[in-house]
Amino acid sequence: MTEEPRIDDLGFARVDLERAARTGDPEVVYGAGKTPEQVVAILRSLQAKHPDRAVLATRLSDEAQAAVVELGADLDPVARAATLGPLPEPRGTVTIVSAGTSDAPVAAEAALTARVHGAGVHEIRDVGVAGLHRLLAVRDDLEQADCLIVVAGMEGALPSVVGGLTGVPMVAVPTSIGYGASFGGLAALLAMLNSCAPGVTVVNIDNGYGAGVFAARVARRMHR
Repeated sequence: MTEEPRIDDLGFARVDLERAARTGDPEVVYGAGKTPEQVVAILRSLQAKHPDRAVLATRLSDEAQAAVVELGADLDPVARAATLGPLPEPRGTVTIVSAGTSDAPVAAEAALTARVHGAGVHEIRDVGVAGLHRLLAVRDDLEQADCLIVVAGMEGALPSVVGGLTGVPMVAVPTSIGYGASFGGLAALLAMLNSCAPGVTVVNIDNGYGAGVFAARVARRMHR
């Protein structure tokens, strides 16, 4: 009996065909630095291995976005990401809370990632700390989630406030939005790492993808 291949060697990439069996989720294409042709080839390889579920490509250039649309992928232009294949049936709920409209690309990447990784998604937009009444008005929504993703730039205060309002598992995402002294998201990252609110877990600057995977896995486990 012939063993199924563990990788698909495309020459420029060795696609991991066993990742879903090991972790529950297939490999994802990080599009930055890849040509449109390379992105398409990897997506095709992954979709052939996982025809029953969506595979994801993130951080796509304008040219790569056009190429994956021609392939038949569904494009999220705000997230600069695309999926090929059917999304899985959602289990659990990830609620994504973003501070402002400028944080939308990172929040959109987190939302699409969570959906691809099997969670239902609810989005709460533009509830930054400059107007706390906006956040307090949706406090009940926070409690309904299995996991929260809180996205903020500038001084990165929103996760600390959310962490003081609810005990729902949470991952904070600093964004590179802000004026000069925000240092491309470093100020928000350090504020979140130094949060006095308990239970604030932090991913890297603009890493909506990493937050989406974490939150979806929490939500799925809650509803096995």
